[in-house]
Amino acid sequence: LRPYLTFQYSAMNETFFKGTYKLPPAHWFTYKDGRMQIERYWDADFRHPTTLSYEQCADQIDARVRESVAAHRISDVKVGSFLSGGVDSSYITACLMPDETFSVGFASPDGTHKFDETTEAGELSQKLGIKNYREMLTKEQCLDAFADIQYHMDEPQSNPSSVPLYFLCQLARQHVTVVLSGEGADEIYAGYEWYADTPLMQKYKHVPAPLRHLASDVSQHLPYFKGHDFIIKGSGRPEDWFIGQAHVFEEKDAYDILKPKYRVGPTAREVAAPIYDRVKDLSELEKKQYLDLNLWLPGDILLKADKMSMAHSLELRVPYLDREVLREAECYPDSYKLRGDTKAVLRTAANKTLPDAWANRTKKGFPVPIAKWLEDPEFSAKVRKSFTSDVAAEYFDQDKLVAMLGDPKHERRKIWTAYTFLTWHEQFFEKFDA
Repeated sequence: LRPYLTFQYSAMNETFFKGTYKLPPAHWFTYKDGRMQIERYWDADFRHPTTLSYEQCADQIDARVRESVAAHRISDVKVGSFLSGGVDSSYITACLMPDETFSVGFASPDGTHKFDETTEAGELSQKLGIKNYREMLTKEQCLDAFADIQYHMDEPQSNPSSVPLYFLCQLARQHVTVVLSGEGADEIYAGYEWYADTPLMQKYKHVPAPLRHLASDVSQHLPYFKGHDFIIKGSGRPEDWFIGQAHVFEEKDAYDILKPKYRVGPTAREVAAPIYDRVKDLSELEKKQYLDLNLWLPGDILLKADKMSMAHSLELRVPYLDREVLREAECYPDSYKLRGDTKAVLRTAANKTLPDAWANRTKKGFPVPIAKWLEDPEFSAKVRKSFTSDVAAEYFDQDKLVAMLGDPKHERRKIWTAYTFLTWHEQFFEKFDA
C-alpha cells in the first residue's frame, strides 16, 4: 500500500471510514469488530542471535543473496543493474551478470574524482564482460531539472542524491525497463560510518557504563561546551542523541530560522522515542539499525528510489531487502558487522566473487557537489531570490536565510534544504494557484 491513502469505505448506504491517512512503514488497514484500524504486519527482529561462525555467515549471505538476485531477475523484459564503485551494487551486479549496467557521476574540476565513481564501475563491468553505460552530469543539467525532480518527489525531500538518481533512472530507461539496485545493504549489515566508533570513542567506552550515563545526563542539561556531543554519544545509549541519517539542522538552529507558528511539530527525539521504546534491550548498534530501518530506509532511501524510478517508468528491484536475506542478517552479532570496517561480513561474502578493490572499498555514498554549485553566481542569485520571496517570508526569518547563503562557513546542506522546500512549494502551491 502507498503511504498516503484517500478512500471511503461504505456498506448498506452507511459510510464507516472516510478521509486521507498516512500509513507508517509495515502497517496496513484492517476491518475488525465493525471498525477500521491500522495494524503492524511486520517488524525487524534482532533477538535471535546466530550460532554460526563468521565464515559460515559469510557463506550464508553469499548463498542467500544469489538466491534473491535469481528471484528478482525473473522478468518478461530485459533486466539491468545500477552500478557504482561500492560493494553493494557491485555484488548485485556480479551475481546478476546482466547485459548492461548504468552509472552516473559528476566531473571534478580539481581532478580528485571526489564526486565520481564511474571509472570504478566501468572497470568492474569490463572485468565481468558487461556493457556499462555512463553519463557525466553537469551543473546546468542538474539545476535545470531540479524543479521537475521535486515535482516527481511529491514532498520536500532534500537529500541531494535524488538529483543524480533521477538521471541514473533516465539513463537506464533508455535501455531497459527493470533494474536491480543495492538499497538496504547499509541498514541491514551496518554499512554507515556513524554505526562504528572512532578510536577515541572506543577508548572512552572503557569507562564504566554508569559513569558514562551520568556524564551524558548531566551534559544534556548544560550549555554547549567542548566535548559536549562526545560525552552524550559516548553514553552508549543512541536514544540520547541518534536520530538517524537525516540530520541537517540542530533543532535550535531550525527553530531559529522558522517563523514562530511553524515551530509546533514534534522534535526529532519525540519521533524516534516510540521506536526506541520497542527495542530497549538491544545493543547500541542494533538500536541504530532498527531506527534506520523504520525511519531512514522507508522515508529517504526507498522513497527517492521509488519516486525517481517511477518518474521514468522504470521498475527498480532491491534484492538485499528480500525477507529471507533480512531475516538472516538480523541474526548476525555486532562483531560480524563491524570488524575493522563497516558491514564486514557482507564484504567477506562479496569477496568470494568480487576483487578486493571492490569488496573492500570505503563507502562513498552518492556525493553531490552542491557546495560547488552554490559558488556559481547565477545559481546563488536564484537561491537568494527564492529566499527573499513572499513565500519564504511566510515560513522563514529571511534575514537569517540570506545570511546563511552569504556565509561561506555555513553548511551548504542547510541552504539546500531550505531551497528544496521552497522549490517544492512552488511546484505544488504557487503553480497550482496560478
